[in-house]
Amino acid sequence: MMAQSAYAQRMARLSARIFGEVPPNRLVKKSGLEPKVVRIFAEKPLDKRPEIVEYYPRHIELSGILERLRYLGLFRDEHADFKDEMVRLRALRGKVKTKKGEGKRAAKR
Repeated sequence: MMAQSAYAQRMARLSARIFGEVPPNRLVKKSGLEPKVVRIFAEKPLDKRPEIVEYYPRHIELSGILERLRYLGLFRDEHADFKDEMVRLRALRGKVKTKKGEGKRAAKR
């Protein structure tokens, strides 16, 4: 096998740079290690990987489970506790909306 001339090697390197390929390197061929660029381009893109595209958190199921745990006293949701306290205080001040048919006009009768 004939070795390439210096000109042919430089042209091969230039061609690889122009077309976005990995430049031919004797050290890579001897060691068997592939450069990081080759490894990155060999992987599937993120928008084609099913474990990334098809992932979604199960918000509805998780919120239902946490609500039941809160009811049983096994989970503390400070925000929900705060909202409940605000509703309770509002009821104590008499600011709760009345049900249909129990308003001021119904109280006069």
